[in-house]
Amino acid sequence: MSAPAAPPPPHPPLPGLQAVAYMLAATVIGLSQGLQQGFVSTSLPQLAGDLGITTTSAAWLLAVYMIPRAALPVLLIKIRTQYGLRRFAELGIILYALVALASLWAVDFRSALVLQFLAGAAAAPLSTLAFLYMLEPLSPQAKMTLGLPLAMTVLMTGPTLARVVGPYLIGDGGMTAVHVTGLGMALVSLMLVFCLPLRPIPRQKVIEPLDFASFVLIGAGFGGLIVAFVMGPIYNWTDVAWIGWLLAGAALSLTLAVVVELNRTDPLLDIRWLASPAILHLTGTLFLFRLILSEQSAGAPRMFQVLGVAPQQMTVLFAVIALASLMGALACIAWMRPTRVAQFHLAALLLIAAGAWLDSGAGVLTRPAQMVVSQALIGFAAMLFMPPAMMAGLLSALAKGPQYILSFVIVFISTQSLGGVLGSGLFNTFTTRREALHLQDLSVQLTATDPATVATLAGRAAMLAAQIPDAAARRAQAATDLGQQVAAQAWVSAYADAYALTALAALLAAAVLLLHLLRDVMARRAAVQNTGTTP
Repeated sequence: MSAPAAPPPPHPPLPGLQAVAYMLAATVIGLSQGLQQGFVSTSLPQLAGDLGITTTSAAWLLAVYMIPRAALPVLLIKIRTQYGLRRFAELGIILYALVALASLWAVDFRSALVLQFLAGAAAAPLSTLAFLYMLEPLSPQAKMTLGLPLAMTVLMTGPTLARVVGPYLIGDGGMTAVHVTGLGMALVSLMLVFCLPLRPIPRQKVIEPLDFASFVLIGAGFGGLIVAFVMGPIYNWTDVAWIGWLLAGAALSLTLAVVVELNRTDPLLDIRWLASPAILHLTGTLFLFRLILSEQSAGAPRMFQVLGVAPQQMTVLFAVIALASLMGALACIAWMRPTRVAQFHLAALLLIAAGAWLDSGAGVLTRPAQMVVSQALIGFAAMLFMPPAMMAGLLSALAKGPQYILSFVIVFISTQSLGGVLGSGLFNTFTTRREALHLQDLSVQLTATDPATVATLAGRAAMLAAQIPDAAARRAQAATDLGQQVAAQAWVSAYADAYALTALAALLAAAVLLLHLLRDVMARRAAVQNTGTTP
């Protein structure tokens, strides 16, 4: 095997206006894929209505979108190396624009499934392109302190902004305006990629036939996990046997992929490096953080949906979250350094714990205005956490070799997509189980012979006298209204439990991190003392 070629020298930074153009292109590209992902995950009821299917069936649209979104970046490492950045960028954005155009003609469930799968595949390169365009014009130092926070802000705020603009795009025309917006963003991104080409890097022939076998195994494993964690909470996990078989197949597929990759001289993924203590620690930290952040992505929006809050009434809340994320990025730009990663993570965990604890007091009368402060704290903390974590991973990759930098970026994007789905699935599972327990407790208290229940029903029936003349119908309607209120209370109590658990998990993680920092301080002091006493 020939020795690897020496890495090329880094490109010099671009002049001011040209640098701004590349960074604006990164923003448009990143928001294009972020908004698309957000529209898919937040508009399932509207998609179901357009296609004439149930919301349970519509959940498959999210699953088939996320499978290539999570799996394909793994293969893109070698595609980019062999065919070059320019061709990689141009083909990726052309495919994305074509899929956005075809989405306008999705008229049935089958075509929608195919197009959502293709949309996920087309969106997979866009996250990488957003990173590359944001870092392209900057000096090596500015790539870490300026480029990373801005790139993470663009990628992470896209789904949040989809909740801000989505309700205004979805009207009497259904999802048409959403598809047209996606197409417009895709065409603008296409124009920017062709007008602002990435500077070339040396190409190498690295793709081998066995890469595709490994990718099929990895894709099957990721796909099984995604489908299981999207559909598992809907089917209560044990109600259908195929979810268990799917999880077992995913575990087997990923195990075979690891075995294959460990026995290759030029693997698709460097499993030994990914399994090193530093990278495993970083991966575990990022996955834990994705689980904690599910409080914001899968918690508050669905709780307000249960309470009957319209999407238009939540736009201010999500606009504040997006603004808080931007403020967190600015804080990273001002103070983030490689030596301060742990301190940033500690501050982020404490802020998340505070925000989640505030949310744990939610009740049936809670509305988005009461959760602005808590959710802003969590949004701010997310951006305090992610860029420093990304910096730590990139520095570890750079120590291994410059060729590992893009590999880490792509693996990071892939695992974050997978972690988001798994975190949301676990969060929804917890709230579903807690809702059943709370509903059971409330139902025991509300019996037909309970004086308080009888009085409540009588009062509700009296209030309905003007609308419903028939006494029996009034009593039935009063019982229905009371049942709906009890169900809403059970759901809100379940979400409050999930918020409290999130706060506890963040506090425990912060305590472990603080102990780790204290251990490092004591170790440094002991080393200094030993050095000072050594003759």
